[in-house]
Amino acid sequence: MQSRREFLSVAAAAGALGVAARRSAGAEPTKTSPSVSVFTKHLQYLDHRALAETVAEAGFDGIDLPVRAGGHVLPERVAEDLPKVVEVARSAGVAVTLITTAITSAGDPHAEAVLRTAGQLGIRHYRLGWLPYDRAKGILGTIEALRSPLRDLAALSERCGIRGGYQNHAGDRIGSAVWDLFLLLREVGSPWLGSQYDIRHAVIEGSTSWPNALRLIAPFVHAVDVKDSHWSKTEKGWEPVNVPLGEGMVDLVAFFRLQAELGIQAPVSVHFEYPFPEDGSPAERRKAAVGLMKRDRERLRAAMAEANPGART
Repeated sequence: MQSRREFLSVAAAAGALGVAARRSAGAEPTKTSPSVSVFTKHLQYLDHRALAETVAEAGFDGIDLPVRAGGHVLPERVAEDLPKVVEVARSAGVAVTLITTAITSAGDPHAEAVLRTAGQLGIRHYRLGWLPYDRAKGILGTIEALRSPLRDLAALSERCGIRGGYQNHAGDRIGSAVWDLFLLLREVGSPWLGSQYDIRHAVIEGSTSWPNALRLIAPFVHAVDVKDSHWSKTEKGWEPVNVPLGEGMVDLVAFFRLQAELGIQAPVSVHFEYPFPEDGSPAERRKAAVGLMKRDRERLRAAMAEANPGART
């Protein structure tokens, strides 16, 4: 384990790197809302140009692009296809700001090609795949065992100029409770590997304690995922049901206020997990999708404005 002094040094480096990255991107240091992108898993049926135009029409700044099996870009074709998507996005007036991958190790097939290509294209954030607990090793044993391979991944990320973020996801995998992700990131000790903090999953796992978890992991937050849900009793028992922003348990105003208090300035990725229309032609589905995405974008903009009066949204 790191000493407190070592941890604070890493946290300070992470914060400094984030500030430097924002300055290099031309962002204002204060009173400026972060870029807001769309995780485009729900738009898988669209080609690259229609995808970019849909995101732009819905009022978002960028794309959080799946670069993984079944994604808009396949890892084995990243060198050929990712530059095309980036160029099409730019022509539509948006950017590919993040990519979502299944990478969990520097030795994963295509890991270096994906990160290097993305870094060369100016993409500065990627999401890792998820990691399970090794029951034989236990919680702390698993975290200890992952320290070395994740340090290798952090080193690869640094060489490629792109920061990795691990998403806290409700369930029983690493990071579900957030505090365990904090322990893991403290072990890794690199500003190039951090948290892609998901408020929906944090609320599911800690409906009233999520602010404590965010305070703990704040120095490591590289990006933020936003979506909403509520608990509902189904045939399978009580389950979280995904809903549009503002219709579930997530208090977006409280979330963004706490982010501002903690000094977190990170790009936002909005996830659309609730049902979208699946009938009709691609053009009809696209029109319906734009309407739903615009609605959530306006709700997000309103929450950001209420949480941080005077910020440009």
